[in-house]
Amino acid sequence: MRKRDLAWPFFDEPHRRFASDLETWLRYANPLDDDERADASVESWVRELGAEGWLKACTQLDVRTLCIARETLAYRSALADFAFAMQGLGSGALTLFGSDAQRAGYLPRVESGELIAAFALSEREAGSDVAAIATRAERDGDDYLLHGEKTWISNAGIAHAYVVFARTAETGNKGLSAFVVDAGTRGFDVTERIETISPHPLGTLRFDYCRIPASARIGAEGDGFKIAMATLDVFRSTVGAAALGFARRAFDETRAHVSKRKLFGAPLAALQLTQAAIAEMALDIDASALLVYRAAWAKDRGAERVTREAAMAKLFATEAAGRICDRAVQLFGGRGVTRGEVVERLYRDVRALRIYEGASEIQKVVIARASMEG
Repeated sequence: MRKRDLAWPFFDEPHRRFASDLETWLRYANPLDDDERADASVESWVRELGAEGWLKACTQLDVRTLCIARETLAYRSALADFAFAMQGLGSGALTLFGSDAQRAGYLPRVESGELIAAFALSEREAGSDVAAIATRAERDGDDYLLHGEKTWISNAGIAHAYVVFARTAETGNKGLSAFVVDAGTRGFDVTERIETISPHPLGTLRFDYCRIPASARIGAEGDGFKIAMATLDVFRSTVGAAALGFARRAFDETRAHVSKRKLFGAPLAALQLTQAAIAEMALDIDASALLVYRAAWAKDRGAERVTREAAMAKLFATEAAGRICDRAVQLFGGRGVTRGEVVERLYRDVRALRIYEGASEIQKVVIARASMEG
């Protein structure tokens, strides 16, 4: 984060200290961070973040702190941001709605980095349309039998515990329930690993009448939709924060490049078209930051829902980061599309943020509906 941003009224002194301390730690931290070894890198980041106490923020759910962490980590590494974000998203339902026993059994291990968490909501025909979930959980005495498939699940294959959403009744949104399922449970397998342009652990889960105890249910039967939406309501703003981290790194790399790169005997920065691009990048960054931290501040101040504010933050910040990384590649010229260049990596890293946790098009629908209601 920029120090001038921390002067905004959105932040308290603990936020300023957290940002400063995390930036200092990252200067010396040296976990494995290798796109070619994404699984091991995520595991390494989780261990390091947990050992230093940074993952406690994932269970305390102060949204400004979560956003500061994601922005700061994304500036350094997409895998560092991913590791942190999934610890929060994967355990968020337990933090918000878990029983005392569930919280005691899982959250300390999430905080320490001993346990890697995952959030299993999406299906092939049920992404943005959560009500279309087909995976079923059938009651069988004191147990449930899970049957179905989840896909596009982050941390698939390396997570130790998965929060899984399944249908317990044929009543649309009200027929969904949430469960925590341990890796290695009989009848539960990771059947596919999915490769993406920005490598990270991602895959498909299969439940073949997987037996889990009723005590694994999170909240009441039928509360699954509410649990999913409440969890996403907390973490949606943080996606914008990650985009902001990528955008700031691309901006800083670009400023340094155009100051040194000579064209027609003068720095590239002397060209008016370059200056216009830099101005637009700076404007997008500041607007993104204001929207992201407004949404986070509103949630921390006690707002029951920040659906409209979080949707605006995610939509604008992710789209703006895409524009910024694209301009960075353009201003780097041939170097910008060369494997190994920072801006080339950022161009790939930022793309998925416009899709996951609600695509940009869905955010527009959410904003429109909330605006009509208000």
